[in-house]
Amino acid sequence: MEWLKQHNAMIDVGSRTVQLRSSSGTDVVIHMPLQEHVYHTVNVAEAHVEAQALAKIPVACEYPEELPGLLPDRDVEFRIDLVPGMAPVSKRPYRMAPDELKELKTQLQEQLDKGFIRPSSSPWGCPALFVEKKDQGGKRLCVDYRPLNAVTVKNKYPLPHIDILFDQLGGATVFSKIDLRSGYHQIKVREEDIPKTTFSTRSFTSILLTNAPAFFMYLMNSVFMNELDKFMVVFIDDILVYSKNEKEQEEHLQIVLSRLREHKLYAKFSKCAFWLKEVAFLGHILSAKGVAVDPSKVDDVLNWKQPQTVIEIRSFLGLAGYYRRFIKDFSRISKPMIAPKCEEAFGTLKKLLTSAPVLAQPDITKPFDVYCDASGSGLGCVLMQEGRVIAYASSQLRKHEVNDS
Repeated sequence: MEWLKQHNAMIDVGSRTVQLRSSSGTDVVIHMPLQEHVYHTVNVAEAHVEAQALAKIPVACEYPEELPGLLPDRDVEFRIDLVPGMAPVSKRPYRMAPDELKELKTQLQEQLDKGFIRPSSSPWGCPALFVEKKDQGGKRLCVDYRPLNAVTVKNKYPLPHIDILFDQLGGATVFSKIDLRSGYHQIKVREEDIPKTTFSTRSFTSILLTNAPAFFMYLMNSVFMNELDKFMVVFIDDILVYSKNEKEQEEHLQIVLSRLREHKLYAKFSKCAFWLKEVAFLGHILSAKGVAVDPSKVDDVLNWKQPQTVIEIRSFLGLAGYYRRFIKDFSRISKPMIAPKCEEAFGTLKKLLTSAPVLAQPDITKPFDVYCDASGSGLGCVLMQEGRVIAYASSQLRKHEVNDS
């Protein structure tokens, strides 16, 4: 890396060229010709290694991951209930670049072959678009369902609170993380609602249908009714199996994966992780030591530019507030974000997140200690057990509450 920096290297992947500058100031351009046989050899080797690795994973190797085609009928179906009096909504398709049109044709054919989509003459229609896949690269076909969401009655089924999920993990030392393949594609749309999901193109769901998370959460809660909070937690299509030892983990994985197979729900094993002592889950690092902030999420906070508008401030506080249980006096520190001292508060929150403690997991069989404090503008407390912090909590006082105090 230092050598590349010394010679001001410029790498252009598209044209397969590397430009270097010598000490005399002369530019040297090196072109690397495409060698297709090497590329394919590498791919075969990587696929072989991945297959070997999966075959060696106890329990997980016994279960398939590919979606076989049309889904089975379930008791839970996705419904789209409209606000009374709403007429069908139809929007023109978005323009696409030539490479996107080519990719669109390929992905549509794949979905047609599997029976996931079909041609439609419905009066409804929302535009399709592509978003970049963060992990694997490539393009994900999505549909902008915002026009349909605007006329849909919102499902009030509650999503679980992250902090409450983690409170169940006390004593766990072994973890497995299961990611369901194309999660929202594993729940059927009610027959009479299918025309409403029509999407338009020139020749499935992200910018999601508004109630997709709620219906999928209801499905998962129904499937794992007897296992939740005993040795597994679920947040939409993310599953965490936790155990006190490896023997229990084997038993728990058998139960969870058997339940998935029974209900024809399929995991994407390339995004799963098994038999871990430490696991990244929902923006946190979980281990026998407790709960910590995921360093990759801290990087997002550190790289955040100074907020200049109310919308930017709300966006930053939404991200930082996700980790408020790690920060003592979060409400007091963040209050100046809407005042002239915004810059100071912004810097303080960044600093505290980078040095956030590992929070202990609660043990309900042992006593807790609660320490409280109050001022003229806010309240604060810390929950502890055996000298270790389990969580911080704080709140600003409203005007009428300040008067009462």
